Amino acid sequence: MTFLQTTIDPSSIASMNDSIKAVTDTILEQVRNNPNAFLHSLLQDTIDFGIKLLAALAIYAIGIWIIRRIKGGLTRMFVRRNTEGTLSTFITSLVSISLTVLLIVISISTLGINTTSLAAMLAAGGMAIGMALSGTVSNFAGGIMLLIFKPFKAGDFINAQGYSGTVREVTIVNTKIVTTDNRIIVIPNGTLSNGNIDNYSTMPLRRADFEINVAYGTDADQCIKAILDIVARDSRILSSRDEGASDPFVALSALNESNITFVVRLWVRSSDYWNVKFDMNKAFYTLLPEAGIQFDYPYMNVKITN
Repeated sequence: MTFLQTTIDPSSIASMNDSIKAVTDTILEQVRNNPNAFLHSLLQDTIDFGIKLLAALAIYAIGIWIIRRIKGGLTRMFVRRNTEGTLSTFITSLVSISLTVLLIVISISTLGINTTSLAAMLAAGGMAIGMALSGTVSNFAGGIMLLIFKPFKAGDFINAQGYSGTVREVTIVNTKIVTTDNRIIVIPNGTLSNGNIDNYSTMPLRRADFEINVAYGTDADQCIKAILDIVARDSRILSSRDEGASDPFVALSALNESNITFVVRLWVRSSDYWNVKFDMNKAFYTLLPEAGIQFDYPYMNVKITN
């Protein structure tokens, strides 16, 4: 086992002792020569320091009261403007901490202590922390952008960074979404705010598109009529009578190599989208053959010659 050995220079100890002895001798000399002046000077210094201490305490107490009033004003302002709770808490805490640090520096300077070195040390510490937490700072900035501009909110169904799901929580550093198979995905706000966000819940209405492939030889008008009859049976499908929606649209859109494609466009409420999507697929598959419309699929004729 190795022990750390520290070598103390005897000359340094001697120099320190000499300095202490010199100060002590000076004080004793003043006491012997003029004790009244020494006591008067000591009393005056004590009074001056006491006044500065009381002033510093008064400044600190008044400053704390002002900071509390500012925090209360900010909280009321955020409540009036219905600001996101996470953003309002973060801004209020940031303002409170910054003002408290400034108040402490002012209180210390009131005592006559030089705060230049303290300010430089705080600045250097802040720079070091900022460099060490650059990724976290980026997430903080992204979180502020998301909470200010609100491209989505809790409860919205979004697609971002390759994940789709319902937003569960938006914090100042990350966003949590719940996927359709009940997984929780945590996405850093820095990357989320700089990427594409597809929000399916912002608009009250959404268009559902279908492509139906049928065999060549199918009567186009008969097929369109059969599709519209199936669509008319579902009360969840909107029409031009509903604000922001259009009547169901069906048209022959493509002539493929082995079949033809009809496109169907329907307007529904965003909350009904997936139910309508699945139900209409089932209805087309079940009812179109009953109306004499046959589905088709790619095939190849192979001719073998001897």
